[in-house]
Amino acid sequence: MADTAATANTELPVVPVDDGATEGVRRRDFINIAALSTAGVGGAAVLLPLISQMAPSKDVLAESTTEIDVSAIETGQAIKAVFRKQPLFIRRLTPEEMAAADAVPTESLRDAESLEDRTKEGHRDLLVTMGVCTHLGCVPLGAAEGESKGEYDGYFCPCHGSHYDTAGRIRKGPAPTNLLVPEYAFTSDTTITVG
Repeated sequence: MADTAATANTELPVVPVDDGATEGVRRRDFINIAALSTAGVGGAAVLLPLISQMAPSKDVLAESTTEIDVSAIETGQAIKAVFRKQPLFIRRLTPEEMAAADAVPTESLRDAESLEDRTKEGHRDLLVTMGVCTHLGCVPLGAAEGESKGEYDGYFCPCHGSHYDTAGRIRKGPAPTNLLVPEYAFTSDTTITVG
């Protein structure tokens, strides 16, 4: 019995177990990193075409802006251009047309805007508007030579009888708002960029 008690009190030496943690990256860590990397590359390969198909095409980007030379437009003359597949009217106003627009009190208008609100500073004589009636989208008359300009010498929509004045403001008829003035800027004294 004494022998068994003597052996029970004897301690066995502790031997460390090599679990690979001291060697840096374990095999399991490498497999996890490789799997995540493969999943990331696969996810990017799926998402990249989905995201790129939402970008505008080259023909849409080409139509996003329009550059127009306005040097040839004489006083009292209007031209038609195309912006984003819609007509664009550019008119060089006469002093009489500007005076007629200024003579109308803006409070009396359905969509109150002055001529200064609708033109660029320093280029008050050049009116740029979309050639689309704000009622139902017809193209108003008045930009070409010999067309009816309506009761206010601006534009006349033959579809439902909307009359616009020399500043493109609605004066009579069912159209709710003035002809839209698109975003534009003068890139030089003779050239505008619309859009």
